[in-house]
Amino acid sequence: MRTSVAICTYNGADFLPAQLESIAKQTLPPDEIIVCDDASTDKTRALLESFARTSSIPVSLYFSDQNIGSVKNFERAIRLCSGDIIVLSDQDDVWRTDKLQIIARSFEQNPSAGLFFSDAEIVDENLNTLSKLMWDEVGFDAHNRKLVRNGRSLDVLLPGWTVTGATMAFRSDYVKIALPIPENIDIIHDGWIALTIAAVADVVFIEEPLIKYRQHEKQQIGVPTRSTVQPEGGLRGLETALHRRNFATRLHEILAVLEERLCAQQKSFDCRRALVFVANYSHHLDVRANLPRKRLSRLPRILRELMSMRYHEYANGFKSAAKDLVA
Repeated sequence: MRTSVAICTYNGADFLPAQLESIAKQTLPPDEIIVCDDASTDKTRALLESFARTSSIPVSLYFSDQNIGSVKNFERAIRLCSGDIIVLSDQDDVWRTDKLQIIARSFEQNPSAGLFFSDAEIVDENLNTLSKLMWDEVGFDAHNRKLVRNGRSLDVLLPGWTVTGATMAFRSDYVKIALPIPENIDIIHDGWIALTIAAVADVVFIEEPLIKYRQHEKQQIGVPTRSTVQPEGGLRGLETALHRRNFATRLHEILAVLEERLCAQQKSFDCRRALVFVANYSHHLDVRANLPRKRLSRLPRILRELMSMRYHEYANGFKSAAKDLVA
């Protein structure tokens, strides 16, 4: 099973050497490293060329003449990978030396898994710990982990912030369904990749940090937090989110594009279960977002959603129904 590491760079000279060194020192080295640089103007290119000359691992460098943005740059890097397993890498983190070994073992032990991800330790620009873990920040708690273990990854991954690209690895068989990455919806590239693969394959995670996730001023996105990505810290907070129409609209848009992608890939993957999920979830969002003003008039619709168990599947059961009735 061959492993490709896909790295995207842009003006990353300050932190790139430490990341490259951590990849080069893996106990199980990758079979290739693909680097796509997005028209850097600092010393990034020189650093990459020096690394490629001295590395014992095959390194392929691709330099853009014009800046195309991180999403398209990652898309390009992924397409250039030839391995069976593709591991994404940011330019400013540091990997634990056994990261690739753990990933390889995980995929070998879980042949039905299409996607793997781990936790991450959040550090400052000098790699000093900030005493925070990525999963705590994005709300991937014990309840959500249980859902993933029980085959309900879509429920957890739909909002798009649970899986950080720097902790992600996936089988190249699923590139076809993940790419191209849509640009017309509010979800970042790693969230979209995780979502599409989870729709048609199992998801495996490891409950320990395999990277040091560096926080610094030049960072493009940084660590998403509960307050900025998901009301009340996850899917169970949907009852609050539905009263923020922009959040419900965002979920609708993601579901619509996901449905379109699934329909287009039905000959290559078994998309039936995911399509049922999309239809039911979209219907539930519609009902809750368009409840009548008069509380008594809401009751029949709320009861239908309760009897269908959609309140339990996509919200917080009776508690959410009660809130919708009295809000």
